[in-house]
Amino acid sequence: MASLGAQDKRNPAPTDLADGDEAADVRVGMAGSSTIETSPAMAQYLEIKTANPDSLLWYRMGDFYELFFNDAVVASEALSIVLTKRGKHQGQDIPMCGVPIHRADEYLQRLIKQGYRVAVCEQLEDPAEAKKRGAKSVVKRDVVRLVTPGTLTEDALLDARSRNYLTAVYCETPHELGAMVGEARLALASIDISTGEFEIGELSGLDLAGELLRLAPGEVLAPDSLLADSHFARAIDYSGGKATPIPSAYFDAKSGERDLKVCLGVADLAGFGQFSRSELAATGAVLKYVDLTQKGAKPMVRPPRKAGDARLFIDAASRASLELVKASSGEKSSTLLAAMDRTVTGAGSRELQSRLASPLTDAKAIEARLDSVGYLLDHSELTNGLRTALRAAPDLARALPRLGFGRGSPRDLGAVRDALEVAAQAATLLRAPRAGLGLPSELANVRDRLGMAPDGLLDALRAALVDTPPLLRRDGGFVRDGFNADLDAARSLRDDSRKVMAEHEARYIEETGVKGLKVRHNNILGFYIEVTQLNAKPLLSLPLSDKFRHRQTMANAVRFSTVELIETEGLIASASERALSIEQDVFTDLADQIADAAASLGGVASALAELDVVAGLAELAREQDYVRPVVDQSVAFEIRGGRHPVVQQALARSGGAAFIENDCVLGRSGEELAPEAAALPDARIWLVTGPNMAGKSTFLRQNALIAVMAQMGSYVPARSAHIGVVDRLFSRVGASDDLARGRSTFMVEMVETAAILNQASARSLVILDEVGRGTATFDGLSIAWATVEYLHSVTGARALFATHYHELTALARRLDGIANVTIDVTEWQDTIVFLHKVKAGAADRSYGIQVAKLAGLPPAVVRRAKEVLNRLEKADRRARSGDDGIDDLPLFSATRPASEPEVRVLTAVDKMLAAMHPDELTPKAALEKLYELKALAETTKKTP
Repeated sequence: MASLGAQDKRNPAPTDLADGDEAADVRVGMAGSSTIETSPAMAQYLEIKTANPDSLLWYRMGDFYELFFNDAVVASEALSIVLTKRGKHQGQDIPMCGVPIHRADEYLQRLIKQGYRVAVCEQLEDPAEAKKRGAKSVVKRDVVRLVTPGTLTEDALLDARSRNYLTAVYCETPHELGAMVGEARLALASIDISTGEFEIGELSGLDLAGELLRLAPGEVLAPDSLLADSHFARAIDYSGGKATPIPSAYFDAKSGERDLKVCLGVADLAGFGQFSRSELAATGAVLKYVDLTQKGAKPMVRPPRKAGDARLFIDAASRASLELVKASSGEKSSTLLAAMDRTVTGAGSRELQSRLASPLTDAKAIEARLDSVGYLLDHSELTNGLRTALRAAPDLARALPRLGFGRGSPRDLGAVRDALEVAAQAATLLRAPRAGLGLPSELANVRDRLGMAPDGLLDALRAALVDTPPLLRRDGGFVRDGFNADLDAARSLRDDSRKVMAEHEARYIEETGVKGLKVRHNNILGFYIEVTQLNAKPLLSLPLSDKFRHRQTMANAVRFSTVELIETEGLIASASERALSIEQDVFTDLADQIADAAASLGGVASALAELDVVAGLAELAREQDYVRPVVDQSVAFEIRGGRHPVVQQALARSGGAAFIENDCVLGRSGEELAPEAAALPDARIWLVTGPNMAGKSTFLRQNALIAVMAQMGSYVPARSAHIGVVDRLFSRVGASDDLARGRSTFMVEMVETAAILNQASARSLVILDEVGRGTATFDGLSIAWATVEYLHSVTGARALFATHYHELTALARRLDGIANVTIDVTEWQDTIVFLHKVKAGAADRSYGIQVAKLAGLPPAVVRRAKEVLNRLEKADRRARSGDDGIDDLPLFSATRPASEPEVRVLTAVDKMLAAMHPDELTPKAALEKLYELKALAETTKKTP
């Protein structure tokens, strides 16, 4: 990106130069002879900067936001823009850089992404007004908002398809922080001020990392005492949010209750649920922070959602492992969200992400969602019509708060109008009779909310706004012709001044009889009447001289003026200003009407988003041939013909082989099954064996993802699915380390396994892959063995446990709730073919050497590995006789064919010779070494 260039060559805008003493700074300071610390403008800057020490101060000067002193140094490096200087302060040059207003969002976004806070300081009056107070007067300025990662509202700064939560975390008993991951209770309040979404809830400190990862906040607020806790700091880091310390005094339950009532416009919160003292304290902190950053502007707040027990809990490690909304690489393209997203609006995509991050555990609510998807799946014509209409829907949810904060644009007004148009179309479609069937309850509720806008608002917006409003309010041009008579008159004077003057000229010719009369204009006289010297006499004589006033005599012409001409000139000169003023009044009036209807319009916005999600899920089910799952309060977990939603679509896009479907039965529904369906065992725990690359991890993950999809209210990739509600989902698949905090791969594995065993219940679903592989064989086998026994006998959870420890398969004979399954492979011409099919039984081999061969290991290494494996297997069979077989393993070279390049293996004689220094040996010592070598050689010959 090109830099802004050296700013000492820039011509400041005329509005900037009208600021008396500041203009002198521009002219003199750049010459290096000014002492800027004495100027009123720099004094104003320093005062405002002192009040905002922790933010980069964007100081508005004309058409630029300027930064000075250390702020300029920091910003120039962060934005890669030119650092220049302006005058001196205390004998030192003042560093300076700046960004043009028309590109402010672009640079603001880059600063926020790098973790900076920005204080936006605007000019609060016209420089001409400041000049009236005196030549040395400074334009009034002040910070109008603090821009932080959690308080963004501009589309250019936000991801249209993701929420941007600001989350406050409160711990009522800070003395328990040392044990926060165990017993401490925390309260969280999260608001997205760009949409008004609000969530409040309490949870155990042990669940904090998973909850923050679910919320994905842009910024996390907490007192210093809480931020100092290492467990808390790690949870914030894991979520990707920016930690912001705030005073403990902000966490006040009484102010939280009062402020929430004000935002919701109610006298009692009972209608929204019961909130604890801690939850209200967190609410008070987040609303206080919004008030400070928005300088008193109140956010639009939708009715708060209570984040309680009615959702599936997924811890942080499991969310990362399953890649629900974010892949391990940080991308979204290979996630479950990307595979499922068929929404056509940004708001719909945000709602889908919210549902995917927070699946339900209420079977009735899940069934209600599935009813809606099924209805639209059965009525494809209705679905197509709804999706066509929704494609034209702007982001109403984000337009409303911008208008409420006073940062809205004409396009935001247009967004409200166009969204209401779409809502009306969608409501009409949903009211049409469909084969005599009534709408499911959820769709009926959506239809009702689509019509919540006040009567007359849509008509007012249609009448007032042009079809495509401009981006900037200050430029005008967004009010439709014919809407306001005074505006039309002002525009006529502004745009058709030549026509107006031509009409005056024609009338003056008729009055005077001088056909050569002309109405002209110059910068000195303005508009005037000009006639030749020969035709001037009638205008200089009565009665015309009373109307036509002499202005100037030229060599060949005489110039006149009239009162009417002067008045018209004044009207033309002020026409643009008057037209713009009228348009601003129209904007304010429309924005006020929208603000008055904010609550009902918020209902329309949420209804549009939910409708987009349901229609998108119906389209997904039709496109991918998904089925409706049965979700109930049983302990069944029976999936027939299950497929991995992400991998299947990836194979289809690449033109690869068809995905091999598989069954998973961790608890049957009790229905009669076909013989082939009953071939797989029914047990709460499946021990899954088979070689690497056979598809164990894919099989494990796909069943977890199917559970998530079912409980969020989606059809699933399977031939049939019956899932008893899962309360907690745990997935430990793949290896990772955390070296920055001194945790090895094995340590991370053990921490995550411990969290699973400590939290899983009989209704949980547990996915574990290769537990214990990060340490010594016997240690790892022992840990894996004990883990399986604990899952079976203590937690009672439904579990898939993949392992290469074939010894574990003996557990299926010892414990009734455990069964063995394996991923089928076949051998062909000294290699293996992966069939990717799950069958009953246990693998007798791991096929690791064959997989290594497929990976491209050198042939010599593969042959040597086979020889070592054969010896080790023989040793295992002879273990009871005390002969481990290791000592009679031949050297690597013994298995090497003669045609292979010689592999030199050092013997004991070689090593002894290498250690000798002949020049340092006496004759006697040399003779002794010679005897030692001979004896060593004889010993080596006797060794096989």
